[in-house]
Amino acid sequence: MSPSPEEETFTRLRPRLFSIAYRMLGTRADAEDVVQDAWLRWHEAERGTLQSAEAWLVTVTTRLAIDRLRTRKVEREAYVGWWLPEPLVELEEKTPETAAELASEVSLAVLWVLERLAPEERAAFLLRQAFDHDYADIAAMLGKSEAACRQMVSRAQARVGEERPRFTVPKDAHKELLGKFMQAAAVGDRSAMKALLSDEVQFVADGGGKVTSFLKVLRGAGRVAGVYWSLEHKFPGQVSYRAAQINGEPGLLRYVDGQIESAQSFIVDDGRIVAIFVIRNPDKLAGIPRNI
Repeated sequence: MSPSPEEETFTRLRPRLFSIAYRMLGTRADAEDVVQDAWLRWHEAERGTLQSAEAWLVTVTTRLAIDRLRTRKVEREAYVGWWLPEPLVELEEKTPETAAELASEVSLAVLWVLERLAPEERAAFLLRQAFDHDYADIAAMLGKSEAACRQMVSRAQARVGEERPRFTVPKDAHKELLGKFMQAAAVGDRSAMKALLSDEVQFVADGGGKVTSFLKVLRGAGRVAGVYWSLEHKFPGQVSYRAAQINGEPGLLRYVDGQIESAQSFIVDDGRIVAIFVIRNPDKLAGIPRNI
């Protein structure tokens, strides 16, 4: 049986809806739940009166994501250690979700900053910056005035701008730097790692209470290089790395004794690594190949 026009419309827009929900919520399961809820409402909607199916679905998805994020924020207050988003990992082939508008405003570094914003502020920023909606549309979606939406976006832009690198790094240069770091980390070469790290590099790890992890943000090239050296020293010859695209940017997967241990995202600025985000919570690694 051929899909109905309504099903075809939803299928065509689903990657965009997933992108919005994931950017808002930071986990695949929550994003998929929101998209499924949007489908149920679309299935029951009086579509004959709609001027734009896309505007209706984006609005519904955004509002559902805001409601869910409010609940998740309360839950995350009890989270053990730092909460980082579930990584979207590409090895060779892109999934439909990761292929959809992945490069814009979806890096772990940006999502890390967005976690500090209020849900409606986060939505306004994403709708404007990642999806290029005008302020009139955003105001209608959020039930706010255009002036209020402009103010929310401005505050969010300032917050994100504080955390962004000063220079745009070409992807090839990013990959080359990570390749050197991967080689140094794999053999526990502290000096080589320190040479690739900014003096003020920060290291954020998410174990979620499921595995041991740092409860504080580590800072300094010596301390961060020491973390990688310690793991190689503890498991000599058992630590290996694999290059991957993590949320649209070059990153690394780390395996210990052949089993996935973490997904790692890196911010590079002026030829050095300035921040590392390490997801170790096994619940957030479920979608990554378990064995190298």
